[in-house]
Formats: sequence, C-alpha cells, structure tokens
Amino acid sequence: MSYLASSNRDANPARGQHTPTANQNIKQPARILVVDDDPGLRDAVFGYLEENNIHAVSASGRQEMTQRIADSDPSLVILDLRLGREDGLDLLREIRAYSDVPVIITTGRRYDEIDRVVGLELGADDYLTEPFGLRELLARIRAVLRRQECAPPLVEAPVDPKRGRTRFGGWVLNRSTRCLTDPQGAPVTLTKGEYAMLLAFLDAPQRPLSREYLLQATRVHEDIFDRSVDVQVLRLRRKLESGPDAPRIIRTERGFGYVFDLPVERL
Repeated sequence: MSYLASSNRDANPARGQHTPTANQNIKQPARILVVDDDPGLRDAVFGYLEENNIHAVSASGRQEMTQRIADSDPSLVILDLRLGREDGLDLLREIRAYSDVPVIITTGRRYDEIDRVVGLELGADDYLTEPFGLRELLARIRAVLRRQECAPPLVEAPVDPKRGRTRFGGWVLNRSTRCLTDPQGAPVTLTKGEYAMLLAFLDAPQRPLSREYLLQATRVHEDIFDRSVDVQVLRLRRKLESGPDAPRIIRTERGFGYVFDLPVERL
C-alpha cells in the first residue's frame, strides 16, 4: 500500500463507540496477516483491525510473510503488490503453491486493470485500489470471510476415493487431492482459478457454457469485466491443449461462451 484515503469517516473510531454490527459477522477474532513494506501503514491497518476485534500480524516481505503464515495460520492475507524490490504477484504465486488462505490484494494504480486481473487469476479473492478507506478494507475482509464460511467445499470427500477421479482424453483429475495428470501420467499444476474453471467444464461436458455462468462458477470478483473469463480459459488451454491457438478441448462458442468438447468419465 502506498497510501490510504484521508477522510474523517475513515479515521479510527473511538473505543467503545463502534456500531452494533462491528463484530456480528466474526464468531471469534479473525487472524489477518498484513504484508506491506511501509511500517506506518502497517501500523494504521493493524490498529484499526485490532479495534474491530480482528487480530492482526504484519510482514514486510517474502521471508517474514512465509514465517508468519506458518506460525500464525492466518484467516486472511492482505497483500500489497508493490513491495519495493519484491513482486507481490510472485508472493501470491508462492502462497497459492501451498495454501488456500483467502487473499485480498492492494494495488496503487486505480486504472491499471492488468495487476488486478492477473492477481485474481493467480488466486486472489478480492482487491482494493489505493487510496482506500479503512472502513472499506474492513468491509471487504468481512465479506471474504463470510464467503469462506458459507461456501460449500470445492470437493466433497467421497466415500470411495476412486469416485473422486475424473478422466477426459487421457487426462485424469483426482478431486480429493486436486491433482491433475496429463496423458503421460505427469502432474500438472493448476492455480485456484484454473482448477475452478476446469471443474465447471467437467461438470457440464459438451454443453455450451456462457461467460456469465463461468464467471459465477469460478467465483471471479463481480467488479471485473467478463473478459477475465477469457483470460482464465486461455491459461487453462495452455496447459491442456497441444496447440492453444487451435484448441480442440475447450472450443469457443462465438458470442456466447465455451464448450468442453471431450467426453468425461467418472472413475
């Protein structure tokens, strides 16, 4: 974060004067990790969250972030994409390589959609553009935590582990482990967004799916234009298709959406 919105309505409220809804949506104090290289802003966010019954810890870079995630098991991470010499998107990739903890990214350029789209594609759950108010940050945190609590798990544990496996064109997806293997048996890494997109296709094979449907199925943030679905499909094609420029697995339905052309077999 480079700066916060300066506004009286976003200033820290006096202790004891919070509205009755301040803690309604959090059953117990949430644990928030704030990753930012500006100590003054870390302290401002830290203090505001603590006053609203949310326990906060902070980190200034990659090494400290990794240690904090391991030690404190945060409920949510607020990650600044501008961390001096470190790239926040690289840090987001690292988080998603070993954790599904919700992440809210912050960007410093209001009209730069690229960072927001790439961040969402890499698995961020929400974003804020600077300057933003502390009350908006708190509202976003609560909204993400509510979705995390209310949403059904992506994969229900099957009685027979083999029932969680799906095969298509030689590829096999094990839903219980979220492991995808190619026709040669080699594992293929999927981001959170790519995995959700693949599940949406496998649950409705050989049927045209609209961009609106895929937008909801993959839980892309509602404020992002629907071309982000096209970006996710492109990324998934690059991993599934031998020739992404002439796709044979995920076919474009012009003016509507996409079709997963392969038959799907549940094992």
